[in-house]
Amino acid sequence: MVSDLVHDPVRRQRYRFEPEGDVLRVDIWIDPGGEVPEHLHPAQEERFEVRSGHVRFTVNGVRQDAGPGERLAAPPGTKHRFENLGADEARLRVEVEPALDIRDFLEDAAKLAREGKYTRRGLPRGPRAALEAAVFAHEYRRTTVLTSPLMVAQRPLLTALAALGRRRGYKSPSARSR
Repeated sequence: MVSDLVHDPVRRQRYRFEPEGDVLRVDIWIDPGGEVPEHLHPAQEERFEVRSGHVRFTVNGVRQDAGPGERLAAPPGTKHRFENLGADEARLRVEVEPALDIRDFLEDAAKLAREGKYTRRGLPRGPRAALEAAVFAHEYRRTTVLTSPLMVAQRPLLTALAALGRRRGYKSPSARSR
């Protein structure tokens, strides 16, 4: 079943999800200047196909510009990012396998963006937002890991901040609606 569009105003993207077994297909519309910062998925492969537009991917530090019909993949544990370099909207079809909770991650990240919790550079907007971001990042640490700040410093810092955030009652957006 295909989902409704989910809008992320900070990343300048819209998502539509289509689960199929253990694979999640995600159509992504990326506005000019829209991007996803460098991250990795510890246990998931991401396969990208550019449907329209001009997208720059960086996979393990190697840049590749791609246009319609071009494909590439980021195996589990591979650092990657992408951005729309064109003046027009770009469209990607992405397959994530296994899906795990990547859909919840993307929906929660978009909700935090719509709530104005973080800046375009991914920085929390104040102490409360920092605690909420830590709870969010800690909850999804098995799905998606941002590579900045340094990953070696993230685990202890996020664990401590997430514990403090949970003690203060903060939950990720999907947990709030449960």
